[in-house]
Amino acid sequence: MNMDFACLDDGRRERTGYPEAVYCRGKTAEQAMAIIASMRAKDIPVLATGAEKDLADRVEKLYGGVSYDPLSKVLSLGGPCVPPGRESGGGPVGLVAVACAGTSDLAAAREALLTAEFYGSKTELVADVGIAGIHRLFARLDDLRRANVIVAAAGMEGALAGVIAGLVAVPVIALPTSVGYGASFGGAAALLGMLNSCSPGISVVNIDNGFGAGYLANLINQGFCGYSRPASAEPDGQRSPETQEEKNYAHG
Repeated sequence: MNMDFACLDDGRRERTGYPEAVYCRGKTAEQAMAIIASMRAKDIPVLATGAEKDLADRVEKLYGGVSYDPLSKVLSLGGPCVPPGRESGGGPVGLVAVACAGTSDLAAAREALLTAEFYGSKTELVADVGIAGIHRLFARLDDLRRANVIVAAAGMEGALAGVIAGLVAVPVIALPTSVGYGASFGGAAALLGMLNSCSPGISVVNIDNGFGAGYLANLINQGFCGYSRPASAEPDGQRSPETQEEKNYAHG
């Protein structure tokens, strides 16, 4: 659907399993409202990030049933949005754990948590477990080890992700935040620290990109729970037969 300022990708759920989200930063309230209205007219669940309170109030007044988190500025309506084929499969599945180093990292951490939750994952927040008081992290290790994937949100030097990755047997998504003093360079220090971590099993998203971390965590979690790609991703809804090369590779 085309508007003067936006082109709604109303076929994304069929291609990827999930509808597109609305990034509100840099958009006027009128532009965001028009996009959300277009999505609701097609019964598409809405996840909007960077949404201000006045936008949430306007959407609530028009539609009702809005969920809004003022800390992370995440707005949702019509969710949770589970992947095709799981509509009748009950509630949220698996477990995505979101760990954050300090209270100052909560905004990005909650964006990740609410994103994964919106897309059908069970979530748990493990807050204030930064390495400056590493005993707090050790006290929550059992909680982290129950998860299928962990998001580790941290600013400053960004060491939390590497520490966690050395203690668990699941993927860790490192989420650098813009928290820190001057030499943190708005999160660049945490980003570089996470990219340079010697712990294996870490994937890194951009600074404060809680949405990206939560989306990826949900995909990993859904895979652990047996969700496969949407039927439209394969010809006639079927996976292509393995080639002999694929069979040789898969079986050594």
